[in-house]
Amino acid sequence: MSTAVQPPVDPDLEKAQEYAATLLLLSEGSVNKHFDPYEDIDWDNPDFAVDAGEERWILPVSADPLGRHPWYLAQSDERKIHIGKYRQANVAKVGLQFESILISGMATHNFGLPNGSPEFRYCSHEMIEEHNHTLMFQEMVNRIGEDVPGMGPLVRQFKYLAAPVAGLFPNLFFMAVLAGEEPIDHIQKAILRSGEEVHPIMRGVMAIHVAEEARHISFAHEFLKNHVPEQNPANKFVLSIAMPIVMFILGRSIFTPPRSFWREFDIPDYVRKELFYGTKEAKQGFSDFFGDVRTLAKDIGLMNPVAKTVWKLLKIDGHTTRYRSEPMRAGKAG
Repeated sequence: MSTAVQPPVDPDLEKAQEYAATLLLLSEGSVNKHFDPYEDIDWDNPDFAVDAGEERWILPVSADPLGRHPWYLAQSDERKIHIGKYRQANVAKVGLQFESILISGMATHNFGLPNGSPEFRYCSHEMIEEHNHTLMFQEMVNRIGEDVPGMGPLVRQFKYLAAPVAGLFPNLFFMAVLAGEEPIDHIQKAILRSGEEVHPIMRGVMAIHVAEEARHISFAHEFLKNHVPEQNPANKFVLSIAMPIVMFILGRSIFTPPRSFWREFDIPDYVRKELFYGTKEAKQGFSDFFGDVRTLAKDIGLMNPVAKTVWKLLKIDGHTTRYRSEPMRAGKAG
């Protein structure tokens, strides 16, 4: 009895099929589990009124460094609430602006994709979800009623770079996507996991954002896993150096409130420095945002000795994660 000879497996074809299957799974997730901010957040519920239970706007200690700083804790409850409202509204505005930048870059990326590309469908789903997020964030800002600026004036200029970078250097663009998404996702998950009482507007917005952002972050990881290894050695070396620089610049831009925030509440300059730059805790907290990204860099061959030095010089080196979104545990940092 003869045995049929199996044709040799084409590793490139197999890789492409696995990538397409992963993107199909993410696309179907967007169809089967998606949210509408005007249907899934009970904006008209009396408990969602901005002035209902105003103490819930006091900044959570679990994830906002200002919320646990002695200067903030020494303020009156009325002032804590005012600062908290402004801070959360500005975070939402930054999120809106970042999502808008992301959408413009992803639209450019989609424009040039060939027929049959599995990336086209997924990216289209993601842009729809990101548009809904911008509506959700702006609704939150409008209801809080603070005329917040969001990003600082210099950071706003990134809006001019997203489309050309996405068109010319897509790997770099999706690194930038992770640089913005990972810190926000990290902070919101920490708040939701803590069980602290926060205002229901904020909790509803965060719950939707975290749920859908999981797919968006997964896609950026999968995109880089699929496309970076096929680059030539010179390009991979450049990307390995660019990755920590992009994480540092964009991560800082997203995470750090603009100077107008500190002026608005006459917050001492030493508080700003301690919270975001000057202490070991501040530096460690910022570095912890990128545990998953460091794991990704290692997995796709971008953690060479020179790149490791850059991560270290920028003080965003540290642990890698066993799985994506692994919660931080005491003693794990470092």
